[in-house]
Amino acid sequence: MRAAECVLEDEAATLRLGARLATALEPGTVIHLRGDLGAGKTTLVRGLLRCLGFDGRVKSPTFSLVELYELSKLSLYHFDFYRFGDPRDWLDAGLADCFDGIHVCCVEWPEKAGAGLPAADVQVHLEPVPNSGRQAWIDALSSKGERCIAGLHTD
Repeated sequence: MRAAECVLEDEAATLRLGARLATALEPGTVIHLRGDLGAGKTTLVRGLLRCLGFDGRVKSPTFSLVELYELSKLSLYHFDFYRFGDPRDWLDAGLADCFDGIHVCCVEWPEKAGAGLPAADVQVHLEPVPNSGRQAWIDALSSKGERCIAGLHTD
């Protein structure tokens, strides 16, 4: 279900979108983040984490593959599978246990993990738009995803 489509005029707007998604996160929510390099995927996760109370550095886990953020409200894994060259890399990395129905999982480059990656509740596609920031498409792919994005329509 296409939940929302919006133009994010700058980094601050991308951070705000992440914060708005954070307000309705439930334990175990899986968010797939799609878009080219520099599209704003990590910025969106940074906005989400800031809203949840994390004020430390948020960086893309391109080389570490995953960063865990343990927050008072919930815990969140931030994955980046950009370096995967084959879907078997997902299996070899041994990260499947992180998708335990308890931790929120934000996944950059989910397509590189192949069909073994757990399905998303929410999918966010970000695309740079010359001279006007980014275009964002947010889709709810489960009932949990529908609850998560419900607040996006209440402006």
